[in-house]
Order: sequence, then C-alpha cells, then structure tokens
Amino acid sequence: MVYPGRLSRGAGPLYRQAAAQLRAAIGAGAIAVGADLPTEADLARDFGVSLITVRHALRDLEAEGLIRKRAAKAAMVTARVPLATVARPLNSLGDVVAGTAGAALRIIDYGKRMSDEAAEAFGLAAGTALYCLRGRMFRDGGPISEVTIFFPPDIGVRLNRADFDDVVVFRSVERRLGIKLSGARITVSAELADAALARSLKTQPGTPILVNRMLWHAAEGRPVELTIARHRADRYSLSYDVS
Repeated sequence: MVYPGRLSRGAGPLYRQAAAQLRAAIGAGAIAVGADLPTEADLARDFGVSLITVRHALRDLEAEGLIRKRAAKAAMVTARVPLATVARPLNSLGDVVAGTAGAALRIIDYGKRMSDEAAEAFGLAAGTALYCLRGRMFRDGGPISEVTIFFPPDIGVRLNRADFDDVVVFRSVERRLGIKLSGARITVSAELADAALARSLKTQPGTPILVNRMLWHAAEGRPVELTIARHRADRYSLSYDVS
C-alpha cells in the first residue's frame, strides 16, 4: 500500500487527512477493490495518530461506499469511486466547516425580508424586518443547496454583501464584527422541492430536500444568525456519532 504517511496537526482534522490519503490511494488503484486495508493498529502507527482517529476516518470511507468494515478483520475496499451521496458528519463546529470543503457560495442578494420564523428565533416581534442573505452552494460545478441566512436588525445593518467572502458565513460575521460564536442549535427536517426550488437546484419538482436549520449563538448566549439550508437529498446526507 502507498500513502504519504504522518499527518500535520496544522492542516485540519487528523481523521479527515487520514481519510483523504486513503481515499486517494484507493482512487489511484494503489489499493485494489477487494483488497484489505492494513489493520487499524497498523494505520494508527503509520499515520502517527490514535486508534480513535483511524476509526473515525474509516467510518467516513465506509459512509462513502469505498470500504466495508468487518468484525475482527481489516476493512475491505469495495469501490474506487465514492457514492454520489456522501454522509457528512455534523458533530462539531469543525465538522460544519469541513463539510464545506470543495464548495462555493454564490450570493443571490442581501437585504431586508420578513420572516416570522426568524423573528421568533431571535426573540423579536412578528413582522420585524430582518436582514437576509440568500445564496446557492455549488460543488463539482453543480448546485447542491439553497441557503437563506437571517440576522437581527442591529447585526445585519453592520454587514453588506461584500462582507460575505467566505463559504462559511459565520466566519465572515466573526471576522467583520468581532462576534465570537459559541455554537448552534441544529434542526433537521425533510421537504419536497417546489417548482422554484427545483429550478434553483436543477432538479425536478417533488425531489426530496434535506433541510438544516442552524440557530447560531454568540458567546453570551444571544442568537445572532439563523441559517436555513435546503440540500438536494441525492447530493447530501448527514451522519452523527452518538455516545
């Protein structure tokens, strides 16, 4: 087997680096379909990481359909190319950021809009005019998500369209306004695409849509951003680790 070896702690989550190196080796044919990977212990030694890190990397590869883990045996390679739908971990803010790798945000507009849902989330009266950023996420040249992000009036008025220069919008907010976000409450639901959303995401009306609602909080606990992302279910899925 050929892979570069030890990982760098300054280059992102170690399990993602390990998964990327193994994915590249599989894709290049250095590890053939049907062949076994080295044992978890050998991978941990070669990468210079813990067994937990290796197991996290292997879970990602299994979710992509590249390998099959087996009890008391090394994992076996099952495909050279990942499945179209990749299960994206969403267990931390780091996972939120990592899930945007390879994606681009194209802004549609930024201005005031009404949303009773967002007003309630911010503890404001229904009918309050909120600042709203609308955009689409693209990966591999195609649209995967439509994103709508609301801000309370006192925060939104301090931002303009040019400020949103990061695919991870909350990083732009932190950098521009000096607001430190501490976390988010995430709600996942399902919808069917209406005609307008289907056109936006280049799919058919009635296509399943995975909806993430993320209510971001500042360090003092105040809600400062509501992100509603509607993802094509054939291009996006989520995975969670539960202890």
